[in-house]
Parts: sequence; structure tokens; C-alpha cells
Amino acid sequence: MNNGSVLTSKPTELLVNCYGMFCLGGVKGVTTLFQIKLIFILCCGMGDFRPRTVWLGHPEKREQRYPRNVINNQKYNFFTFLPGVLFNQFKYFFNLYFLLLACSQFVKELRLGALYTYWVPLGLVLIITIMREAVEEIRCYLRDKEVNSQIYSKLSTRGTVKVKSSGIQVGDLIIVEKVSLSLPGSCFLRTDQLDGETDWKLRLPVACTQRLPTAAVSHSEDGDPPVNESLSIENTLWASTVVASGTVVGVVIYTGKELRSVMNTSNPRHKVGLFDLEVNCLTKILFGALVVVSLVMVALQHFAGRWYLQIFRFLLLFSHIVPISLRVNLDMGKMVFSWMIKKDSKIPGTVVRASTIPEQLGRISYLLTDKTGTLTQNEMVFRRLHLGTVAYGMDSMDEVQSHVFSAYTQPTHDAPASRAPAATKVRKSIISRVHEAVKAIALVHNVTPVYESNGVTDQAEAEQHYEDTCRVYQASSPDEVSLVQWTESVGLTLVGRDQSSMQLRTPTGQILNFTILQIFPFTYESKRMGIIVRDESTGEITFYMKGADVVMAGIVQYNDWLEEECGNMAREGLRVLVVSKKSLTEEQYQDFEARYVQAKLSVHDRSLKVATVIESLEMEMELLCLTGVEDQLQTDVRPTLEILRNAGIKVWMLTGDKLETATCTAKNAHLITRNQDIHIFRPVTTRGEAHLELNAFRRKHDCALVISGDSLEVCLKYYEYEFMELACQCPAVVCCRCTPTQKAQIVRLLQERTGKLTCAVGDGGNDVSMIQEADCGVGVEGKEGKQASLAADFSVTQFKHLGRLLMVHGRNSYKRSAALSQFVIHRSLCISTMQAVFSSVFYFASVPLYQGFLIIGYSTIYTMFPVFSLVLDKDVKSEVAMLYPELYKDLLKGRPLSFKTFLIWVLISIYQGSIIMYGALLLFESEFVHIVAISFTSLILTELLMVALTIQTWHWLMIVGELLSLACYVASLVFLHEFIDVYFIATVSFLWKVTVITLVSCLPLYILKYLRRRFSPPNYSKLTS
Repeated sequence: MNNGSVLTSKPTELLVNCYGMFCLGGVKGVTTLFQIKLIFILCCGMGDFRPRTVWLGHPEKREQRYPRNVINNQKYNFFTFLPGVLFNQFKYFFNLYFLLLACSQFVKELRLGALYTYWVPLGLVLIITIMREAVEEIRCYLRDKEVNSQIYSKLSTRGTVKVKSSGIQVGDLIIVEKVSLSLPGSCFLRTDQLDGETDWKLRLPVACTQRLPTAAVSHSEDGDPPVNESLSIENTLWASTVVASGTVVGVVIYTGKELRSVMNTSNPRHKVGLFDLEVNCLTKILFGALVVVSLVMVALQHFAGRWYLQIFRFLLLFSHIVPISLRVNLDMGKMVFSWMIKKDSKIPGTVVRASTIPEQLGRISYLLTDKTGTLTQNEMVFRRLHLGTVAYGMDSMDEVQSHVFSAYTQPTHDAPASRAPAATKVRKSIISRVHEAVKAIALVHNVTPVYESNGVTDQAEAEQHYEDTCRVYQASSPDEVSLVQWTESVGLTLVGRDQSSMQLRTPTGQILNFTILQIFPFTYESKRMGIIVRDESTGEITFYMKGADVVMAGIVQYNDWLEEECGNMAREGLRVLVVSKKSLTEEQYQDFEARYVQAKLSVHDRSLKVATVIESLEMEMELLCLTGVEDQLQTDVRPTLEILRNAGIKVWMLTGDKLETATCTAKNAHLITRNQDIHIFRPVTTRGEAHLELNAFRRKHDCALVISGDSLEVCLKYYEYEFMELACQCPAVVCCRCTPTQKAQIVRLLQERTGKLTCAVGDGGNDVSMIQEADCGVGVEGKEGKQASLAADFSVTQFKHLGRLLMVHGRNSYKRSAALSQFVIHRSLCISTMQAVFSSVFYFASVPLYQGFLIIGYSTIYTMFPVFSLVLDKDVKSEVAMLYPELYKDLLKGRPLSFKTFLIWVLISIYQGSIIMYGALLLFESEFVHIVAISFTSLILTELLMVALTIQTWHWLMIVGELLSLACYVASLVFLHEFIDVYFIATVSFLWKVTVITLVSCLPLYILKYLRRRFSPPNYSKLTS
């Protein structure tokens, strides 16, 4: 609807097969309208066509119900929140186990002490979990509310009214605008949040709406004939996109769950860290030990009396073997690690979106990365123009500029080379060929110059006078922008463009006008784009085309240099495009147009028929030139990849680019080192060919593999195990021409075949599936939008930040989590050992050693702060971890938390618990309460000293934690007269007994630690000394 016109025609039958909102046109002033009916034949699912009748501006007349236009990402609502959270907690065995323990205290025969002994720890765990879930739900609700409350302008019978996003219905007429000068009958769309592409896309209104008068009346006339018009993807606007330029009126066709962005969203798998699985395995072992100890105690009583009740009492008595605080400590630790990552000034802008798996970063074995925009900057720079017999590089662009200038300063520039009197034949040929090539590059594209105010010149004036300083190029591909910017630098400038025409400015300032007759946009299937233009000054009709060499080789006239030069330029890391042209007579074009329009109106096999008509033109085209643009590497990509390689991480590059360009980028980025052999996997299509090629590859050792997506598909179909086995032995793998599905498949196969952790890095919407499939997904916020970073577990602004994220934060998170988990287990095993010794000495009685507040305080205020302060510990400084990435290799073997280290801590716990209990029993004099005082005080001091023994680098908060815990215990003794004799603890006898027991329990461990560091020091200690 250009220039204020509004659709008022009779029932309009539109045949479509797409999702979203249909663009009826650009507007500046709008009146009301109603009674306009559109019938859409829609494809729902697998070829299921259903009619949808939409009354424009009258959603209340709809004949069927459609989803509400609301976004709801919440897991719960007000009524289901508490039941839902509790269900999700207690569906896991160990949480249910602790609930049953607490509930058992309501049974008189099983009660071992005060109810709060079991309910308070469980309550604390649940409160922390509920608060965390509530915060996430509130944040989610506020985000949804913000989106659902966005205000839009809607056309109605009362004129333009404001409506919330949640109030939009199918059939509403919505005005979407961007404050900028719009081109007649078109607008630009930004889809970066939908598909990861930041470049603007041209969208066109329904053609019949552009022919309506400026002032429209608000009624329908029964005499108007129906209008039949084919629609394409260019007529649609989608939710989650932004109108970047122009103003449109659109009719709403889909809402809510039927939106493309919602249907494209796959639920990402819930990632559970390998560390969490290992801890779960250890807790299962502890539970087994709990059952065994309980059975042994009852067996030693010879199963006397009601022995089955005794088993349950012992299970309750030794329940501390499985620490209830372990899960809470680890979850809080993960939150601290995530906070540290976000606050690291060396990697600014890093966001942690999955705070449950930071320790996964410390055990990555395979890193799978995208190329464009991740390793490279996605900033295209024009490097090479090749005409077959002559090539122009960056150092000879002044020659091109000179040739273009000569072409337009000759007496008649219509055929500048052939009529130049002073030039030689060769000179004429070169000028003509360069001029034709530059003109073709300046015309065959989808680039639009947009003029913006620069503070001195306003927008309208800038567009009228083609101000160079105000002009910005927008296109669907950064390659195209770089090409048009290059033609501007050599003298032929694109200054204007709309839906039907294009203007070029020559070096002499003359404006050349071209009418756009047809455009055939680039698609991933066709790998080429074309345009038919008419030169207004001569009336000549020319068909220009550019595309990838693999498809253009069969379209252009025979030549002997195309394939060789394309290979040469690709080996230099350049993106190559082949440019060609074909002159058409008026009769040829009219014949083509008639067939093309007929094909576009087809209901069945429309795409195939249209492609067939276009291909009838694509024969014997004149090859003009090759262009080469370079995608520059990101900052510090080479040192980062070297760090990862030295850390024992194998890097695979998965890209959709061509083989030669991908290989060259891999070499340039030092993914493949200079002295490394490369095996380029020959293209295979059959099982036999794949078998022969795999045998050839097997004979090579320590070489990088380069394989295309097609060959990869064949190998995985017939020889999946053999191929993965060979590929995993390679120091580097490059997969080119990879689809998003293949990327995710490779990640999945690596996980299944190796059992190792994978990390996927990408920046575009096509990397989302790979990122979600990997154990750790890292999104780079690049030029392809934020979809990858939003879907990722971690988001970084540059690829180089990955080194510090893994080497420093990943390593620290894993080592700290391992130390924290083992110490919490040690703390629980110590008191359980003491209970076992106590029960054994007193005839296997199921009587608790400590009751009431003592048992709660032990795992909370008395030891919580020092134990949790282990999340601040580090073995080496971050600079040393970056300088010696080999330290990361040790973590890949899982040594910080293994069955060996677990067994060592179990033995330490049994030794210390036995020493403390037997020492207290031997040294107490008369009263039982003295045993409690001596043993409990020794236990607290032992735990504090063991934390000090474990710490490798002291932090001031660790000292505060130790002193605060000790002070809390001393201060609480005044209130614990029910369990501890206050007068006894003030005596010298108490002090020396506690001192002796504590020294005997801790001193041998300190001596062993010293001897080990002296005679068998760990790797990191050699760097810190």
C-alpha cells in the first residue's frame, strides 16, 4: 500500500505456502477498512492443505479458533509452582530418601532424637531450591510480560488504535514502521534473531495493493472481480524479525504457537554434567556402604528381637554417610564459579546461561568450531579480480580504476574500448573487458544504498543528491556489500535502487539508469543469483549472473582457465564468485517473461517449473571475470588454537564453505600446522569407493583430515565405526560443505564413540543444533546475530576468550568442585565412623552419639564457611595456567575426582573418626557427657585443620571463614549445657585431651603431605615454587 493506499478490493484469493504476516505495503497515512476477505490455501505439516479464510480488520468474523498471540516460557504457574518444584525434587531417589528419613521420625519406634534434627537440614535444602526456582520463574515471567506487552498500531473501523502484542489476532491489520525514508513499494527486514543473519532482506508488498488509489473508501463492492495473485516468501514478514527500513501494513495470518519462530524452536536437551554423574555414582556407593554397615550391626546382635526395626534405626543412625548438604554445596559452588566467569575483566561480555555445568569446561577433549564469523571476522575484503589472462590484486587496483575512467572518458562510452582512437588493440581489449566486468559486478546483486542523516545533511537531501558520506549499503550477504564497495572504489558507484530500477554513477559524475526487469535471488540449492536489466540510454537488455564455480562451470561458454584459477584463488583463502552475462533481444525477453509468469502462477510444483524456465536462459553465457574476497581471521585465533592444542584438546572445524577455502583457513589459522600432512578425502558416492578411500587413509599416520559433507554422509552410512575410529586419531579434522544437521550428528557420534566431553563453538543460527547437542555449547556474539549465543550454555564476544574460559575458569571450576565434594563426603564419613565406633563399644546399641543442635550445627555453622571457602582455592595463578596449557591435560584423565581419590578420603575419614572416638573413650574420666564434649570439640578442630591442610592458595575469606566458625562454636558452648558440661570445658584436663586427640588425628596427614610434596610433587607445584 504505497502512498497511503489501502486494500479495498473484493474477495482476494491468494495461494501461499509460508508462515507469518503478509505485507500489504508501505504507508504514510492510513484510513480504515473492513469487509475484505482473503482465502489462503495453506500447507500444514506434510502436504496437508487447508483453507484459511481471513477477514481483514475483522478478526471477530473468523470461522475457527486460532492460538492466542502470547509467549509463555514459564515452567509453572501460580498454582502449580510449589507442587511442581517439590515433585521435581523428590522424583530423584536421594531427595526422596532424605524425605523418607525425616518422615520416619514420626514413627515412635524409629525416632532417634528431636524432629528438627532431620527436618531442618531437609527444609534448608528445599528452601534454597524453591528460592532459586522462584527467582528464575520471576525473571522468565518478566521477560515474557515485556514481550507480550509491546505496543503495536492496528487499523480498525475507528482508525489507528494501539494494541498489545498479546491482543493481536488473526485478521488484524498491523502497521509496522521504522523511522526512515522508505523506498516505494518495498521495505527491509532484519532477521538476526530468527536465523542469525544480520543483513537486511528486501520484502515486497502484494502487487495488487500497489495499484490502489491514494484515498480508499471503507467498503467492498460486490461487482469487483476476484484477484488471483501468486505470493512468495518475499511477501512475508515473520515474528521475531525487525523492519529495518520502510513502513508496512500487514495482515496477521499466524499467531502464537503457529509462528515460524516458535515451530522452529526445538526443546534443548537438559544437560547434566559428567561431574554430577560421577558424584551420583559415589553417593550410590555410599548408600551401599550405609546398608552394609546397618546389616553388619544387626548381624553382630545375632538378629535378636525385632531386628528388622533395628535395621531401620541403624539406617537412620548412619544416614549421614550420604551427605544431604552435598547437593546444596555443589549448586552454590556452581553459582560462584558462574559469577567469577561473568566478572572476569580479561574476558568482558562473557555470559553464563547454564550455571549447572561450569566444571564441564575443565574436561573438554574435542572442540568443534564453525569457521565464518567464529574463527574469521565475517568482514569481507575484496582482494582479487581475475579476467583469465590478467589478474588484479590489492596493489594494482589503481590500474582497474584507470581503465574504468578511460571507458567513460572516451568519445562514446557505449562501446568505450572499440572506439578509442588512440589506444592499441590490446589496450582496447583490456579496457573493454575490465569495464564490462566492473559494470556486471555493480549490477548483479541485491544491495540497496540507504541514506541516513549525518548531522549536517538530512536524510531526504542526502538521497536526492546521492551524498557519499550518508550512504550505507545493505544486502543479504556481506560478500555482496564488499563487491559493491569495491566497484565504488574503482569509480562505478551504486547510488540508488528501488524495486524496479537501479542507478550507477560513473567516474565523470554521469548517472546511468537501469530498469530491473527480473531478479533471481541466491538460494543454497541453486548457489547462484541473476538479474535482467535494461539500459535506459541504449535499450539493451542484459542477463547478468554470478555464482559458485561448481554450478557456473556448466553455464558459461567453454574455457580452459576457470577451474584452475578458482582452485588457485581458493587455496589463498579467498571466496570465489564467477560473473557472467548474456545479451537478450526484446523478442527473447518477452518470450521468457510469458513463460516465467505462467510458471509462477502454478499451484503444483511451482518451484520446479520456475527453475526450469530460468535454466532455459542459463546457457552459453559469456564468462566475464572471477572475484575473490577474503574473510579475515579473528583477533588472536592462532595463539588460542595453539593453547587448545597444547592442552590436549583436538579441534575439528565444521563449515559450510567449500573445501579449498576451508583448508586454506585451517592452515592460515594454524589449525593445521605447516609441517603436518593433510589427507584430502576423495569424493565418494558408493560403498566400494568409501571402502577404498578409508583403506588409503588408514595407511597414513598423524595427518590432518579434510572431508566434504557428501563424502562424510556416505562414510557414516556404511562405515560409521571405522571412520570415527580413524578420524579421532587425527590431530585436526576439517569438514566442509557441512549442513547444520551433519554438525549435530558429528557431535553426537563423538560423544557416543569416545565417551569424551565435547564443546561446540558457533556464531550463527545454523550452529544452534550443534551447540545444543554438545556437552558444552559456546556462542560467539558475532555479525550473524545472537541466536547462537542465546542458545548456548556460555556466550563470549570473541573466539580468543575461549582459551581463558577453558584453561583458567574451566580448570579451576572442576578442581574446586572435586575438592569441595570430597571434603563434604569426608565431613559426613567422619561423624558416621564415630557413631559406628560408639555403637560398637556400647554393645551395638542404636543410640545416637550426638543429638539436637550438635548434629545440625556440625554440618552448618560450625564447618560450613571453611568447607565452602574451598571454592576460592587455586593451585596456580591464572597467568601460569594460560602460559602452561599442558596443566589442563591432567584434568582430562579425571584424576581430581576418581575412585582412587575417593578411597583415600574414605580411609582418612575412617582413621580420623576412629582416633577421635577411641581417644575420647580412653581419656574421659567419669561422665558420659565428657565423651561428647571431648569428641565433638576434637571433631570440629580436626575439620578446620583439614580444610587448612587442603588449601593450596590462601584467600582472606578463607581465614575469615576459619575464625568465624571457631568463634561460633566457642560462643555456642554457653547455650549447649544440655549436651556439654560447660564447667568441664574450662578445665586444663579438657584442653590437653582435645589437643592430643586433634594432633594424633591430623599430624600424620600433615607429615604425609609434606613428604609427598618433597619426593613426588605434582606438576603445578614445580611451576609455583
